[in-house]
Amino acid sequence: MSAHRVALFVLLALLMAGSTQALGAEAPAEAAGQNPPAAPADDIDLDPNPSQPDFTLVNLPTTLRVPRMKSAFRVTHRFLRSLGQDDFGSLAEDLFGLDSGAIIGLEYRFGLMRGLQAGLLRTSDRTIEFFGQYNVLNQRSGAAVGLGVLASVDGTNNFRDSYSPSIGVAISRELGDHGAVYVEPIWVHNSNLIDLPGEDNSSFLVGLGARVRVRPTVYLTGEFNPRAGYSPSAHQGSFALEKRAGGHVFQLNVSNGFGNTIGQLARGGTSSDSWYLGFNISRKFF
Repeated sequence: MSAHRVALFVLLALLMAGSTQALGAEAPAEAAGQNPPAAPADDIDLDPNPSQPDFTLVNLPTTLRVPRMKSAFRVTHRFLRSLGQDDFGSLAEDLFGLDSGAIIGLEYRFGLMRGLQAGLLRTSDRTIEFFGQYNVLNQRSGAAVGLGVLASVDGTNNFRDSYSPSIGVAISRELGDHGAVYVEPIWVHNSNLIDLPGEDNSSFLVGLGARVRVRPTVYLTGEFNPRAGYSPSAHQGSFALEKRAGGHVFQLNVSNGFGNTIGQLARGGTSSDSWYLGFNISRKFF
């Protein structure tokens, strides 16, 4: 059995687990439906945030802050077979795409100072993205919304060719402890890697997203990325089911594209009719 199939089976088991105590990673208070104990008052970034359990939705960043001198790691998988390809029998024989190849991403982020984080993401198509985020407003500190300034640049061929810098903002509104909604306008330069004469060379996308807490540690998550300017193919969208277990977030998702980096999202999904199974696994080191 392939390694990514085993990983997905483990993810499915965790998502369907009815008892967080069985996972051995949740505090008793959280297993009972309550929020875990807060961190010391001098560093609210260490407090568990039930409305924003992770630093990303599916691909888009959230406004969750990485505590100073702390870090987080994430693995992404996007299987290459469309769920609509061929008939159901053929799809079942291929275990709904799990027997196909996958685009895999590895991400690491680090808190440089309060509100400032930086990181890198490498995908298996040899694209590397360097990114940074500075949170100007934090709703947990009394602001009406969360506001983060985003900047990134990705490069193909292990960051040797075709650089696509971007700049934008992430605006969030937490809904008590029940989830959050997001609007993220982002400008991406050199999103047109083919650079055909007469075509735009930049894209402006407006990421729209939401995360809804349906159980104490279970979430429904979605995002959609409409674009203007250079916008080939379909706008990429994703939706997901998530399970939080201590410092881990396990996510099973479906997307109509393979984009992970901001530059890839600007180039869009494959089509509006092709959807691909995937998953994310993230881990906080604090």
